[in-house]
Amino acid sequence: MSFAPDGPVENAALEAGLAALGSSLPEAVRQGLLRYLGELLKWNQKVNLTAITEPREAIEKHLVDALAVLPEVRAAQGPLLDLGTGAGLPGIPLALAIPTLEATLVDAVAKKVAFVKAAVAVLGLAPRVKARHLHAEGRPEKEGLGLAGLVVARAFTEPAGLLELATPYLAPGGAVLAMLGRHPDRADLEALAAAKGYRLSALRTYLLPVSRAERAAAVFHRA
Repeated sequence: MSFAPDGPVENAALEAGLAALGSSLPEAVRQGLLRYLGELLKWNQKVNLTAITEPREAIEKHLVDALAVLPEVRAAQGPLLDLGTGAGLPGIPLALAIPTLEATLVDAVAKKVAFVKAAVAVLGLAPRVKARHLHAEGRPEKEGLGLAGLVVARAFTEPAGLLELATPYLAPGGAVLAMLGRHPDRADLEALAAAKGYRLSALRTYLLPVSRAERAAAVFHRA
């Protein structure tokens, strides 16, 4: 399957994937999402950004996977900080789906941040979406990062490391959203949260609709 950002097959695959997870987005938003994915796959031919290049798989494991946490992101207050964003995931799809979302996308790999900046420009997401090339070390003032209402990471680090790293970046009342690639044990997450000075405020498990890959969204608040 060749990829056409405005193709009906791609649009239908994205719509079906979102519907399987109980979500839907307007046609214009879906077109923006597919345009982003088209840019990603085009860049990937010259710059290694992702190992997932088959279009149907990319729609599911990049777009649908990122958008699966829309309920958690919509429930949060304040700007989003995407740590270890890679090629802009989940930050760019979430910003396309939520027109009011302000987000800062951080990664330590220069070529990935270069792509994210180009995608933000192409998709017209500036100035509410920013990309920063830096290695987040928990020093927001020195790094020039504002405090976030929601710190999110997708396959960036284990929950224990994420909670430690995210703490300095959280605004009062803010939350940490860990996107996990497996179904975790609730008791284990609750114990981890307590040890790190947090509480597990929500845990949702689900399967991606085509691959049936396990996923989970865990939300933590300061105790």
